[in-house]
Amino acid sequence: MSLTAFITGATSGIGKATAELFAKNNIRLILCGRRKERLEALQSELSKLTDVTTLQFDVKNRKDVFKAISSLPREFSDIDILINNAGNAHGLSSIQEGDIDDWDAMIDINVKGLLYVSKAIIPKMTERNSGFIVNIGSVAAKEVYLNGNVYCASKHAVDALNKAMRIDLNKYNIRVSAIHPGAVETEFSDVRFKGDTEKAKTMYTGYKALQAEDIADVIHFVVTRPYHVNIEDLIVCPTAQASATIVNKN
Repeated sequence: MSLTAFITGATSGIGKATAELFAKNNIRLILCGRRKERLEALQSELSKLTDVTTLQFDVKNRKDVFKAISSLPREFSDIDILINNAGNAHGLSSIQEGDIDDWDAMIDINVKGLLYVSKAIIPKMTERNSGFIVNIGSVAAKEVYLNGNVYCASKHAVDALNKAMRIDLNKYNIRVSAIHPGAVETEFSDVRFKGDTEKAKTMYTGYKALQAEDIADVIHFVVTRPYHVNIEDLIVCPTAQASATIVNKN
């Protein structure tokens, strides 16, 4: 019997790459995202490899999260793996110049969205005394850098919640893991710089950044260890990156 994985933020970047790799390894998929057209295209592509269903919702909308997850077909209702991948960074400003709307967006998605999805899925895992939750953090979960303030705070919260989940769910035999990527070349910087694609590109020039497929490969490795093995916390950076802000660019 194949495993069933629930992936948030599945329409691009790490989420999409993880969905593609899972499908190749016969893991059944529940793909979640805001963009209906992308969800449909991904479902059409990956359904050739495994069973796929989709849910369109925004993780920051609590009612939509619970409504969507409760609507899952019976054959997809037992979720073995939850990948809390949806997240964002808005702006790169000092604390005194920060945009409150940007702050709300990061806290609502990175922290509250992760909590809403987890709250909707964990009860069935505790009933079965099995499951695996993978929380996608960031190198920003481990250090704070100039103008990173609220984004770093939101990812520090993910780090804390990952530890708390592992403690609270220990008695239910549920594995919990966090993967903290460094610089990954995805749409992430386009969002951070609010559509300024030229500025976003400079984040990845002069060195070889991680690709979404690199993190997907790590996620797949983590979730396919024997059940008595839990890789609880990983930081994954490109070779050129020594810290959140130190990158060897040639």
